[in-house]
Amino acid sequence: MRLRNIPGAEEALREYPTFVDNPAGMKGRWKERFGNDHPIHIEIGCGKGRFINTLAERHPDINFIAIELKAEVVLRAAQRTEKREIPNLAFVQYNAALLPDLFGAEEVSRIYLNFSDPWPKTRHAKRRLTYASFLNTYKQVLKKNGEIHLKTDNEKLFEFSLNQFSNERFQLRNITFDLHQSALAEENVMTEYEERFSSRGQRIYRTEAIFRS
Repeated sequence: MRLRNIPGAEEALREYPTFVDNPAGMKGRWKERFGNDHPIHIEIGCGKGRFINTLAERHPDINFIAIELKAEVVLRAAQRTEKREIPNLAFVQYNAALLPDLFGAEEVSRIYLNFSDPWPKTRHAKRRLTYASFLNTYKQVLKKNGEIHLKTDNEKLFEFSLNQFSNERFQLRNITFDLHQSALAEENVMTEYEERFSSRGQRIYRTEAIFRS
């Protein structure tokens, strides 16, 4: 997602109760931040925040954390909260490649990867968020039977991801090559990007990968 530079974005974020200023300091202690031991679901790359905000409203018994590298993107997503205190939602500015800096072993129950950059050139494959090195990073923080939910509009990235999941011994389920025409559509929460492209008739690909051990 590309946004113009917003001067003072990092400072502005501190005005939002949902923003966590020192997330690495919460490693292994997120239940203290939320005040409970509910499951933790994280979204890597939160866009404008529609997806994660909607889930937090619908599921108060789950703690949601949105992780985004750029302060401008985090700020745009946090602005949806209108500076309200939402007990089960947190926004973090951090590099997802360093996920073990933020979470202890088995601290995360689910990871959402929504419309990640496909990095279509072969020489950039290692940058894809479903490349083997990233999947092994996720394994360090996922609970046993933890899940990765992937959605994309890029067929080649989807096929690549299915192969990577299988190679890394994730169990695949609910694979669909046309989400909005499947039985999974009823419970689907759309991102802004997804709504725009699906309205043009573009297919959305989705799967769930389960970490067994």
